Amino acid sequence: MPLFDRIKNRFATKMILAFLFIILIPTTLSGLSFYLESSALVKKNVRASALQLTKQTADSLSSIFNAGSDTSDLIYSDLIIQQSVNHYKSSPLSIQVELSQDMAARLNHVVFSSSFVRSINIVKDGSLGWGSGTFSSVKLKRMDFNNLAWVKDSREKDGELVWNGLRRDPFSGGGENTDLVLPISRAMKDFQSLNQIGILLVNLNGKTIVDTISQVKLGETGSYMVVNRQGVIMIDPDLSKVGQVVPTRELYDQIVMNDASEFEITIKDTQYYGVKQLLSNGWILVGTVPASEIIGALDKLHSRILLTSAGFAMIAVIIGLIIAKLVTNPIKQLTIGMRKVQQGDLKVRTQVKSSDEFGLMSRNFNKMLNEIEQLMTRVSEEERQKMEAEIKAITYRIHPHFLYNTLSTLRWLIRSGEKDRADQGLAALTRLLQANMGKNGQLITLAEELEIIEKYLAILEMRYDHKYELVLDIELGIKQFKIPRMLLQPLVENAVFHGFVPLNRGGTIKIASVKEPGEIRIIVEDDGAGMTPKQLRELTTASGQKKTGIGLKHISDSLRLYYDDGSTMTVDSEVGKGTQILIAIRFPKEVGK
Repeated sequence: MPLFDRIKNRFATKMILAFLFIILIPTTLSGLSFYLESSALVKKNVRASALQLTKQTADSLSSIFNAGSDTSDLIYSDLIIQQSVNHYKSSPLSIQVELSQDMAARLNHVVFSSSFVRSINIVKDGSLGWGSGTFSSVKLKRMDFNNLAWVKDSREKDGELVWNGLRRDPFSGGGENTDLVLPISRAMKDFQSLNQIGILLVNLNGKTIVDTISQVKLGETGSYMVVNRQGVIMIDPDLSKVGQVVPTRELYDQIVMNDASEFEITIKDTQYYGVKQLLSNGWILVGTVPASEIIGALDKLHSRILLTSAGFAMIAVIIGLIIAKLVTNPIKQLTIGMRKVQQGDLKVRTQVKSSDEFGLMSRNFNKMLNEIEQLMTRVSEEERQKMEAEIKAITYRIHPHFLYNTLSTLRWLIRSGEKDRADQGLAALTRLLQANMGKNGQLITLAEELEIIEKYLAILEMRYDHKYELVLDIELGIKQFKIPRMLLQPLVENAVFHGFVPLNRGGTIKIASVKEPGEIRIIVEDDGAGMTPKQLRELTTASGQKKTGIGLKHISDSLRLYYDDGSTMTVDSEVGKGTQILIAIRFPKEVGK
């Protein structure tokens, strides 16, 4: 072949020709570089703006909180109010009226002097209290005041401020919980004796607080909330969220565990940007917004860059498509062929007729498929023969084991001089063997297996002179389900030998079966001796005959050979309560039928 033809047919030559016509690469790189630079700049400015907005909101909330704490300090340190509360009950009725009027006047004066304080309440006990505005002593008496959580907390902190979450004012007399307030409570004390004389409650204007965080825009759907150091929501426009822990673990960790003023988290596959600021009372203002909303301008910029790049690249794409078609057609044929082979179609053949590397790959691909088909045929035949041999080996293992135990029982009866019972046992064994040998094939119905178990239990009852009750709970239609011979008999045998014999008593063996989507579940349980955790652990983690015994090994091998992957045997046991074995059978393989 001439040198020119060899060079022309090489795949590398075709790729070089395609690359020469592609001018999209420099256009794309320049556009991408511009986008990345502008993206970093916009993100920086947007984040700085979000932080500044959050700080301003935090300052506004802190001012409101400071007004509340200052008001609380003012009332707390007012000696006249202290004396009125302390000596009210010991004063004559006329003095009590004057004290109540003076108290209400003082509290109303303080409330009117602060635009952030909604109301002030002083409660001496669960039946006596004073308040500004529409304070209702009737509502006070209706509630179990002394057992309220915030009251207990205030008394425990003995004069320190206790900040509570946003709520409706329970003491307002203007209706049922009409005023939205943020309560600040503390225990009032007599400065002379230092004894607690009541509870002081300053209610900040909740509507003002909610408006403060609601009017701040963080993107289109972003929002703010206030949480305490434990991650509990204390302020939120949605009152149903107040008192609850922040909804996601990711957000909780960022609030409680991270001191950074901004963060990024992923919730349900959505990226969120968050900011937070510490408030004057120790709470934290937290704002979150989908990250896509704060960089929306970048998306528009990105679109413009793409449109500009597309305009410059249009001619290059058209030319590139013509050249690429010559290159990609053989690749597509080979790719489609490989995908069909991956899906299990070994009959597919590629038809690439070129004389370059792709033509050579196509011919080698077809040759490989021919060899794989031949190899799979041989492997399939060998696997079938191997599986049949394993099935027979399992049967040969379990039958002698079963006959050995049965004959041992009869031998024991004869040596004990119980010839009548031995005769009955031989008769039962004869019926058992007739029922077993009368079935063809490796599989029998569940009903036939249960019939064999009933006959076998009759033999064991003669040997041990105990009653073994068999309780069946088989769902309608399952009795004709095919299972391997003696799949359940070893479990019944183990229940007697290891569950009842050590206790020298009879017992109950229950066999239940239900049909679930895609599988049949068979449960064999007894009320025998059970197993210790160590015995159960050794049983469920062991592999091989030495640990599990020939019976359980037979069941495990039968599930593996006869049924699809996912068929399992699970053992659960507790000392003194018996043992339960669950066999989950997936759809059966076409083996041994």
